[in-house]
Amino acid sequence: MRVKPRAFLPLMLAAALLSSTACAAAPLDAVPTRPAEPTPTVERVDPVAAWVDERMSQLTIEQKAASLFMLHAPGTDPAPLRALVDAGVSGLILMGDNVPAGPAELGALTTALQVDPEAPVLIGIDEEGGEVQRLPWDVAAAADTLRAEAPDAAEAAFAARAAVLAASGVTVNFGVVADVTADPESFLFGRVLGTDPVGSADRVAGAVAGEQGIVASTLKHFPGHGAAPGDSHSSIPTAPLGLDEWHAGPALPFASGIDSGAELVMTGHLSYPAVDTAPASLSPEWHRILREELGFAGVVVTDDMLMLQHNGLPEFADPGENAVRAVAAGADLLLYVLPADPSTMGISIDGLVAAIVVAVQSGRIGEARLDAAVERVLSLRRSLAG
Repeated sequence: MRVKPRAFLPLMLAAALLSSTACAAAPLDAVPTRPAEPTPTVERVDPVAAWVDERMSQLTIEQKAASLFMLHAPGTDPAPLRALVDAGVSGLILMGDNVPAGPAELGALTTALQVDPEAPVLIGIDEEGGEVQRLPWDVAAAADTLRAEAPDAAEAAFAARAAVLAASGVTVNFGVVADVTADPESFLFGRVLGTDPVGSADRVAGAVAGEQGIVASTLKHFPGHGAAPGDSHSSIPTAPLGLDEWHAGPALPFASGIDSGAELVMTGHLSYPAVDTAPASLSPEWHRILREELGFAGVVVTDDMLMLQHNGLPEFADPGENAVRAVAAGADLLLYVLPADPSTMGISIDGLVAAIVVAVQSGRIGEARLDAAVERVLSLRRSLAG
């Protein structure tokens, strides 16, 4: 007898129920699963580093060498200063003779000096306040009062000072004195933010915090002029401290400023013979300590290189040799406060650049050392492009 199709329906439902029950009872590891696909890694690209790499690929060795300089030309006429920019230098330092009647005029001057919106030329100034002050309209408190106040007073004062600078197109302040001295006879006494290392460190950190995001901060004069009696404008002062004593004292304000984000450290023409008989500005060992022991990754700028010639010592009489020694030691940016006629000091910009180029070609300055310096300076310039 033929069974009607409908008769199969209960049998099919029963089979399905049995199958479902069996699956539910089966262990989970009996159910085959697809292996999870790895999450793709997204590589983050640093836009500043990428830009620097691209710009570096376009530079000749001569252009790289020229970019290691920050120079000065006297006067408020932008033409001589602009000529330095056109020669390929990375920065200009403004002195008192560059400062016009007011902030609007200074802003017009600095605007006339900018030619590369992607990498603005660094416009630096020594604006500590008090004894070292280029802008008469800067009324913020200076070290002579700040060292007796809480660190937040230093932060407020340097924030106000930085705003005054930025409003006129100045981008780098050589204004944070990280030296320490309690000696009233020291030429630095009126400029230090603390008469003891800890007090100075707290106020240096405040000053750097105040300038953050407004202008680039510079700590000076590494590794600490306060421990080296004398004036490095006319001599090579020496400090009687060993490295351990330095770490426990003069190093503290620099370490504090670096941890607070200072973009530049200025090396001084002063010596700690127990560490290196050479001036710190020309010392590979002090540059190593700054990089490896204090962890500084920013731009190392020298104090005015002409100071080495002013001291009258024969070993510093050759400006080209001084420049080569500074770069070979680890400097990234060489500072020169040039007179109206640099030839009176035996200096020409072309000659300084040529000395660096020859040193690289001969292997005295490694190409990696040159490139590292240029990259740091370009990174700073790019970061200030806004």
